[in-house]
Amino acid sequence: MSACARSLRGAAIAALSAPVLEDKLALTEDAGARWFARRLGLHAPADGPLPTRPGRPAKPDLVAPRHVPRRSAHTLDGRLAMIHALAHIELNAIDLALDIVARFAGERVPRSFFDGWMTVAMEEAKHFRLLSTRLVELGSFYGAQPAHDGLWQAVGVTAHDLGARLAVVPLILEARGLDVTPSLLVKLREAGDEETAAILEIIYNDEKKHVAIGAKWFRFLCARQGLDPAARFQELVRQCFRGDVKPPFNDRARAEAGLTPTFYRSLSPLSS
Repeated sequence: MSACARSLRGAAIAALSAPVLEDKLALTEDAGARWFARRLGLHAPADGPLPTRPGRPAKPDLVAPRHVPRRSAHTLDGRLAMIHALAHIELNAIDLALDIVARFAGERVPRSFFDGWMTVAMEEAKHFRLLSTRLVELGSFYGAQPAHDGLWQAVGVTAHDLGARLAVVPLILEARGLDVTPSLLVKLREAGDEETAAILEIIYNDEKKHVAIGAKWFRFLCARQGLDPAARFQELVRQCFRGDVKPPFNDRARAEAGLTPTFYRSLSPLSS
């Protein structure tokens, strides 16, 4: 592992490309520390190209979503499947945050934009560490079960446009975590797994901040372009998001993060 990158973009590319997970986490944390200490510029001629895919270890095997093990809070095997799936989500979230920093380093945005996304990257690294440690405590490890590649596919369809990236990643994919985590917390506590529940509480509270960062900068771009943010969000989601926007929605947590129902309700024909 090397921390020799001279710019934030170069440091983000190095972390994104690292196949060894401990290196990826350490490089992410080092990039954030040097950026916040103002020891890095934004980009440099020697940064090199973005990788087409993030660096990954040989395991887990990537399979279709229907082949991922069933998750449940009420059995050990089901909890291991749940925690493994959450760890995989958090690993992808690290790389998604690093990608937005590196890919859009040339955008005309304030420096605080990159402060926000490096905060996200570092917190996602913290989440992955917590979940992977919990797997070990329960007798397993990250990579022991197959996972799917759906989250990284969002990169390709939004690579052309920062607004599309913000609409799909924080305001669709991460906002979904606000919807599903409260019920997971209830189930884990019913099963007596307070340790995993405590980790999910940390992730849930951080996710609110991440959605808020996405909403802030999405609204910033819309204001600069003279666009209605809710209408623009719906347009971009219909163009770039391949999944369903489905209830139940945690309207309160979403609104606290700046994502009001006017953004997403009309995208879900199943919502009341």
